[in-house]
Amino acid sequence: VEANTSYKKREVSRLHSYAKNQSKEKMKSFQLSSLFLCIVFFLFSNPCEASAHIHLDFLHCLSLNLSNSTSFTKLIYTANDPSYSSLLNSSIMNFRFSSPSTPKPLVIVTPFHVSQIQATLKCSKEHGLQIRTRSGGHDSDGLSYLSDVPFIVIDLRNLRSIKVDVNSKTAWVQAGATIGEVYYRIAEKSPNLGFPSGICYTVGVGGHFSGGGYGILLRKYGLGGDNVIDAYILNAEGRILNRKSMGEDLFWAIRGGGAANFGIVLAWKIKLVYVPSKLTIVNIQRDFEQDSTKKLVHQWQYIADKFDKDLLLFVRLQTANSTQGNKKSLQAFFVAVFLGGVDKLLPLIQKSFPELGLVRKDCTEMSWIQSILLFNGFPTSSSPDVLLNRTQSVMFSFKAKADYVKEPIPEDVFEKLAKTLYQEDVGTAVLQLFPYGGRMREIAESETPFPHRAGNLYELTYLARWVEKGNASETERHLNWTRSAYSYMTPYVSKNPREAYLNYRDLDIGRNNYNGSTTYAQASIWGSKYFKDNFRRLAHVKTKVDPTNFFRNEQSIPPLSS
Repeated sequence: VEANTSYKKREVSRLHSYAKNQSKEKMKSFQLSSLFLCIVFFLFSNPCEASAHIHLDFLHCLSLNLSNSTSFTKLIYTANDPSYSSLLNSSIMNFRFSSPSTPKPLVIVTPFHVSQIQATLKCSKEHGLQIRTRSGGHDSDGLSYLSDVPFIVIDLRNLRSIKVDVNSKTAWVQAGATIGEVYYRIAEKSPNLGFPSGICYTVGVGGHFSGGGYGILLRKYGLGGDNVIDAYILNAEGRILNRKSMGEDLFWAIRGGGAANFGIVLAWKIKLVYVPSKLTIVNIQRDFEQDSTKKLVHQWQYIADKFDKDLLLFVRLQTANSTQGNKKSLQAFFVAVFLGGVDKLLPLIQKSFPELGLVRKDCTEMSWIQSILLFNGFPTSSSPDVLLNRTQSVMFSFKAKADYVKEPIPEDVFEKLAKTLYQEDVGTAVLQLFPYGGRMREIAESETPFPHRAGNLYELTYLARWVEKGNASETERHLNWTRSAYSYMTPYVSKNPREAYLNYRDLDIGRNNYNGSTTYAQASIWGSKYFKDNFRRLAHVKTKVDPTNFFRNEQSIPPLSS
């Protein structure tokens, strides 16, 4: 059998013809022919496993529940479709999960309308297939597009409408949109409106907002999830709910608790925030091996969370090629974003952090949208429409882990941590210190599921990023660096629990059973790290809205009855 589009159309036509004249006898006949078709398919591709006929039954179910075959052929992609691999890989943002050995979905569904998602849910339940919902594909450990059990992917790329209302300072954003698209559409309407969310422009908002979502406006306005004021979600029964009909418990849960635990978010209504016409960006580079730089980083820990809300100053450490032969040098970057002009920033820094030695030539004024371009590696003179590109120019494999720091790390301990960067290739490993305080200190831990608020000085991120070459030992080396650095810091970061950030998904801290039998106590091992005391409330919400645990993955919240 030749797997191509014309074949798929013929098969869909056959399924629709069958659907018009179905009977019990014909159902038996169809199942036998489906199994035969499975065998023929997989003689020319993969081994014919038990899941092979399941996806054909799933396709048949969809054909009965969709209005016409034309939409079906544009909607469904199986492993035998020539476009399947390119479609799957186009939104895999962590290339260590793009290898041939990585589990692949039986079917990718690319809906254009909510009714198509409803049909997909119905047929998935009938045929025992797990669902993974993907908007941007940035899940750190790949759970939006892979699983250890037979599954399908609902890829929301076609549902990315953005409607900005300048008068009400709000926007409705469909879940398949990226952060870059959101920022572009806001700036298109007003230079003085923005949204407090992440920097990376290819991240999808479906998962980003539901895990919290922090960025350069965090100290002024909090998280993306803190500024969501309504949403549409599809529940396990296929009902579309808004804030009023879903109730405040579920609305609370999806703004930081991971919406994929409870349903499929279709759209977010977000509250836009004021940004001045001029922002000032600072990027100061220092040699970390100099004692003065070590002391600067150490002092930063005591004051960065106490700066004016309009100022965010974070620190990034990584290696670079030395000007002296082939040696590596360890560099510290002090990066600041100030919501105002340079004339206001200079005296503020002089008063609160004079040791930094900030001078005017270190500062660059620009608009908010230009700052987004800058942080994504584009010249500030670029047209903002580059943010509409959903694919990154260079694809990396990566592993991220996060800690929360409540007391300054001793200078000698931090120096040892920083020097572990020498173990990695130049520029592949990064330590980032991102300050909290400001608005984050004012929001209660229980306000949303994201609990990392008052008491945290900064978030410490360990990131290894490399170009994938398919070398397992090389991949393991990079993974070992993040795990080793994380282990070393155990005595110096948050404890009981050791807190973690959901949007830096980390299966190292715990995972569920394959068969969905994970208990609340088992899940608490990792759940308390992401959500602290909010985890029990999240489990109560799960019990209420999805008692059969249909929406589950390798790190999902179980019902309390599990």
